Amino acid sequence: MKQYVLALDLGTTSLRAAIFDQKAKMIGIAQKELKQTSPQPGWVEHDPKVMIKDQVEMIYEVLKKTKVSISDVSAIGISNQRESVVVWEKRSGRPIYNCISWQDTRTSEICKDLKFEEEGLEAYVKETTGLIVDPYFSATKLQWILDNVSGARKKAENGELLFGTIDTWLIWNLTEGESHITDFTNASRTMLFNIVELKWDDELLEKFNIPREMLPDVTHSGYFFGTAKLAGANIQITGVAGDQQASLFGQGCIEPGQAKNTYGTGCFILMNTGEKIQYSKNGLLTTIALGFNGKIDYALEGSVFIAGAAVQWLRDGLKLIISASDTEAIAKNANPESGVYVVPAFAGLGAPFWDSYARGGMFGLTRETNQNDIIKATLDSMAYQTRDVLQAMAADSGLKITHLMVDGGASANNYLMQFQADIMGILVERPANIESTVTGAAYLAGITAGIWNIDSLMNKRTIDKTFKPKMDEYTRNKLYEGWHNAVKRCMNWAR
Repeated sequence: MKQYVLALDLGTTSLRAAIFDQKAKMIGIAQKELKQTSPQPGWVEHDPKVMIKDQVEMIYEVLKKTKVSISDVSAIGISNQRESVVVWEKRSGRPIYNCISWQDTRTSEICKDLKFEEEGLEAYVKETTGLIVDPYFSATKLQWILDNVSGARKKAENGELLFGTIDTWLIWNLTEGESHITDFTNASRTMLFNIVELKWDDELLEKFNIPREMLPDVTHSGYFFGTAKLAGANIQITGVAGDQQASLFGQGCIEPGQAKNTYGTGCFILMNTGEKIQYSKNGLLTTIALGFNGKIDYALEGSVFIAGAAVQWLRDGLKLIISASDTEAIAKNANPESGVYVVPAFAGLGAPFWDSYARGGMFGLTRETNQNDIIKATLDSMAYQTRDVLQAMAADSGLKITHLMVDGGASANNYLMQFQADIMGILVERPANIESTVTGAAYLAGITAGIWNIDSLMNKRTIDKTFKPKMDEYTRNKLYEGWHNAVKRCMNWAR
């Protein structure tokens, strides 16, 4: 009986394919770095065709690595970077422009003008989508493509173009153009989707001048999304979720009040708030956590734009390290009282500040400052930004957060996880399997396909290590105050 599940994770800096066996154990994973380009300052793009080519390449690599036949794969689950935009021709499948990444800030002026000129727009966007008017989300990126690519607007109005977030683009290619579809979690990140009524919002489509015909159908995260055609095999796609929601599910955060942080390109902290929509008064987003088993769960979310990407900057930009794994030993041996802060606002600041004009900076430098201090301060910035979001989350929810579940590449860094526990004064739990995003995609697909049941999967989660806070309160508060002094000096820099 076919009982293997193939899980795909098309992320921001890498893409992965993983195989899960009948017992929901990941038996193999293949990964490849995803190239991105920056044609102008603040612009971040990917080649959509390369995305598909490399993702398919990873599928065959993991099948070869695990010696699993494609004919033995029962279902496919997909997780993906959210908010990023692809527009392509319906007939040819040719993208009319590169994928504009969620990190891209080219529409900052558009957002600023909208907030200034359209009275009540910010309140309407928050009420209907749970988001804020910001270049982070898909709407203004899509609008920019239609207004700046020659002939795009006319083609869109004639029904010749399709739009999708990365899951939609991948599904459309895997099904050879048969399925143009997305799920609630990805749709909720476009700034065009009404999370109350669960439909594309006509008023926002009109406001951003986006033809309804180019948008995908929207459905639950556990659903039959179409049939992938791979090497002569037909495999059902039965699970789709944005990467952060997939991680939330993979971490077992299915009850209100449970929170997780994924340390990837950015940091993404989500707290499940159950079936009730909870709007933030402290700079957080309200989003759909999951559409599953006929119900909708919501979440509060804080998005930190630059986390692991800052470590890439240390490696590729400053040439201070050879590998990201080098940072743990370096940070442990650095001067703990250097007073150095790095604010990695390379793409502006996300939650809870929401300043797309902020730029990065280093502070507290002296003649004694060395590269180890800068490396340590860059790691520390991830923990500080996480505390910013968790404090806002606790204030919005009224819930006391006593522990944080973590995953993603940087969660393997023991120095960072200990500092995270110290600067927040709470427990930090790292699971044995830190690949929570791809695991969540597999779980969605396997449950929907009838291979596994949700109760047994939630009981499988095991903890690798719990980090307990060791720092005294005075030191914690002093360090955190220094962080906020540094952040204030970076805000509105590019305005």
